[in-house]
This record gives sequence, C-alpha cells and structure tokens, in this order.
Amino acid sequence: MFKNSSASRLGGVFAILGVILFSAKAVIVKLAYQYHIDYLTLLLFRMVFSLPFYLVIAFWKKPAHLEIIKKIDWFWLVFFGFIGYYLASLFDFIGLQYIKAGLERIILFIYPTIVVLISWVFFKKKLSRNQLIALIITYLGVIVAFWDEIGLKGEGTIFGGCLILFSAITYASYLVGSGWLIPKFGTLQFTSYAMIVSTIVVIIHFLIKGDYNFFDYPKEVYYLGLTMAIFCTLIPSFLVSAAIERLGASTFSIFGSLGPVATILLAFVFLDERVTFLQSIGMCVVLFGVTLVAFNKRKNSEV
Repeated sequence: MFKNSSASRLGGVFAILGVILFSAKAVIVKLAYQYHIDYLTLLLFRMVFSLPFYLVIAFWKKPAHLEIIKKIDWFWLVFFGFIGYYLASLFDFIGLQYIKAGLERIILFIYPTIVVLISWVFFKKKLSRNQLIALIITYLGVIVAFWDEIGLKGEGTIFGGCLILFSAITYASYLVGSGWLIPKFGTLQFTSYAMIVSTIVVIIHFLIKGDYNFFDYPKEVYYLGLTMAIFCTLIPSFLVSAAIERLGASTFSIFGSLGPVATILLAFVFLDERVTFLQSIGMCVVLFGVTLVAFNKRKNSEV
C-alpha cells in the first residue's frame, strides 16, 4: 500500500513537470519568432535537435511485442506519426504566428473533448448526457476567450485559431488511432518511432520549401530551438509516459488542466502577454468543461 502511494505521489510530480514543460513550448516559439525565423525552420530545429535521442531509444528498446506486430501496423505507425507529430506541430507553429501563446494553449486543451467526439462518430461509443453537457461548456468557454481576442487583434486571430484547432484535431486523431498500436510497440518505442517519422517528413518539407539559410540566424534562435527540443519535447515525453504508467491515463488527464494556466503565466513573465477579464472567464469555463470530460471518462472506465 505504501509502495502504491509512493508511486502515485511520484507519478503526480512527473505529471506536473511534464505538463508545465510541454506548455512552455508555445512561449519558446513566440520568443524565437521575435528573431524573424520562419515556422518551418523553427520546426526543423525542434525535430532535428531531439532526433538523436529518439534514435538511441529506437535502437536501444525493441518493440515490446514484436511477434504480434503485423506489416499493416508499421503502416499505421507511419500514418499516425505523420498526423500526430508533423501535421499537429505544423498547424501549431503556423497558428502561433497569429495568436497569443495563452490562447493557443486554451484551444489545444480541448483535445480530450475531440477524442470523445471522434470515438462517438467513428467508433459508435456512447456519448452520455454528462459528456454532452461538458462538451457544450468547453466550447462555450473557447468561444468566450476567442471572441474577445478577435475584437482586440482582428481577422488574423480567426485564421490562427482555426489552425490551432486543426492541430488539436490531428493530435486527438493520433491519440484515438494509435490506441491499439501502443500496447504492441510499447509507449517509449512507439513515441520514438513516431517522432522519427515526423522528423523525416519535416526534413523533406524543408528541402522542398525551405530557404536553406539555417546558419544565418542569431545564436539565441539555436539556443531556443535546442531548449524546445530537450526541455519541451524530449524530457516531458518521458515524464508523461512515466506519469501515465504510475497514475493511469484517466488520472493523468486531470493534471492536464495545469497546461493553459502554466502557459498563460509563462507568457505573462517572458512575453508580457496580458489576459483580459473575459479571456480569464473563458479559460476557467474551458478548464471546468474539460475536467468534467476527464472525470466522466474516469468514472466510465471504473464501472
């Protein structure tokens, strides 16, 4: 009993650190944009700087259950690596050119509700009354926070917000679709393989469309890219995996509510981003709605 309690406490620490580090990514992207780097080159830095570590993991830890992995599973791994880490990151990096880091995190935070909707539409999983209420509450909160920003920044905010929404949708699709693959490959192995796939795609994209001037930026850009790769991608991915292993996915999802709050605080400190009263209300409504979804999913999994 003591061991379980200790594991839970450690899992909670891992979850908090992982969520905060992941949330810092948007702030670092916005800091890098101040040096006039384009989104694709910045994304390339993030992926390439973290690639060696994922390659080591991929070669060090073989798939957990290689004997049951089929050829089609490798195809799906490539597909979900493409949408989950390439497309989702691409939409996110482009969208951050148009909206604040805090608002980006609020929109991205709705991905658990998108997971519920995808499961309902494509897998015919029952949508309970409580889930429906939670979904409505969540999206009303996003509209409140988003509407105030439109009035302040104009139509560019709509475009940026739509891109961040696409990022949330593609990431939620990755989570839903990869659910049956992770037990076969193992969490760390699957994440590493997916990251390697997405890095290859980013490199191909850059070679086709990049400006090739990746040695001409101030040294601060490379420091920010390395920081984002190590502290906002690599380390939190391990922390989150360790937290889920100790707490379970349903319990971990509750810690996710720290994400928007952490991003808004970090954006205030490092970017001087201000949050209006209406945006604060919208964020609180979103947090409440997503937490309802998380608690409802946890309750259903325990029934």
